[in-house]
Amino acid sequence: MRRLWRKSLAAQFIGFMLAALIVSQTIAFLISWDERTSALRAAAKSEFYSRAVSMTGLLQSIPPASREQALHASETTYSRFWLTDSGPGEARAWRLEALDQLSRPLDNFIDLSDQYHWAAPAKPKLPERSEVASENADEGWVSPPPAVWSLPQIARFIHFDRRKGLGIMVELGDGQWLNFASYQADSGRWWNSRSLTSVGLAALLLALIGALISHRISRPLRDLARSAEALGRGENLPPLAESGPEEVRRTAEAFNRMQARLRRFVEDRTKMLAAIGHDLRTPLTSLRLRTELVENAATRRKMLATIDELQGMTEAAIEFARGQSVDEKTRAIDLDALVGSICEDHADIDHPVTYLESEKTVYRCRPDSLRRAIRNLIENAVRYGGEANVFLRMNETTVDIVIADRGPGIPEDMHSKVFSPYFRLETSRNRQTGGIGLGLSIARAIAQQHGGDITFVMTDHGMEAIIALPCEGMCVRT
Repeated sequence: MRRLWRKSLAAQFIGFMLAALIVSQTIAFLISWDERTSALRAAAKSEFYSRAVSMTGLLQSIPPASREQALHASETTYSRFWLTDSGPGEARAWRLEALDQLSRPLDNFIDLSDQYHWAAPAKPKLPERSEVASENADEGWVSPPPAVWSLPQIARFIHFDRRKGLGIMVELGDGQWLNFASYQADSGRWWNSRSLTSVGLAALLLALIGALISHRISRPLRDLARSAEALGRGENLPPLAESGPEEVRRTAEAFNRMQARLRRFVEDRTKMLAAIGHDLRTPLTSLRLRTELVENAATRRKMLATIDELQGMTEAAIEFARGQSVDEKTRAIDLDALVGSICEDHADIDHPVTYLESEKTVYRCRPDSLRRAIRNLIENAVRYGGEANVFLRMNETTVDIVIADRGPGIPEDMHSKVFSPYFRLETSRNRQTGGIGLGLSIARAIAQQHGGDITFVMTDHGMEAIIALPCEGMCVRT
């Protein structure tokens, strides 16, 4: 789950939206719950006084013998009426008596829950006697405000169990007092089926909207990432679609401009070097002709050797520039077959080159450029290491082309220097043994155009030259 959260924009976007929904709904529930509780208490108090006024008027209009029957007929699951012959006494004693009255079964309650299989109105869960005796201990009987009690009869009001219970005593005028107690502790739950359904539907709707928005954002970003990776491997790509939100569209436009500038820069450099090489051929040819007129044979031979070296360096520089160009199209090839064919070509001319066949690997690359880099490393292994043993090696992030030899290898402090143009470990000026010094530069440039690199590793038997190519270019492995 954590890995999905880190890697997926959609998961993060939906997660943040759902978190915002939960927080906002919780705050809304807290606010509405407080308002609802206050409204319920006000409604309960209004109903309480209304029933007290109504019952007082009713009892005044009927014979005393019928009062008990009328009171019992008016009781509910959360209210009780009873008559006493004395007025308000000790508040604690009346609260305990009210609790006993509320615990009394109703005479007029008919339970049909078993017959119709629905839940009957729940009786309020009454508090313990010790709680009722200790709560509101500092509060006594008070007169109701005139706004809620306009009758001439004397009345006294009291709270019990904090503010959940309401009680009143009303003098009826013939020595009897009406006692009325109401207790409504259960004001509902925070979460019920309706609220859960509402939140669930809102969460589902937000998740769908979040998935749609994140997909609209992440798809161009994925295309941009793939194009950037392919550009790093030197592929010629069509311009990205400049669509989507403004920020994504501007990013695609910037990438297309960058790609065009890079391509134009490489093309201009290649054209410039090709022009330089072409222009140098004429003065070199003229210089060669004039050298032939030199009478001293030794001097003439040295001058011709210098001219050949200069011409070779010019041609090598042009080849180096072409090796870094991206004119060749990228296509999928069998990498195992490509490396095997190069090794067979060397074996056919009696070079000590062997290839250990591996699994078929289809890889996207520029085969002619890659062939040049592999051939260069194999020739170096044969020339300086006596032999070349070539094989493919699969890693988690790279596909390695390994060229192993049994030579002394390259000193570790020279691993980076050997890739510099015109740098040669072989100190003689003999091109037959040391070359121009651009072979490894060209090979590394080709590897880097594919998004990889070339490294050297010393082993117990010699040295390994490794062309490490990124696995992103691998199409199929069977």
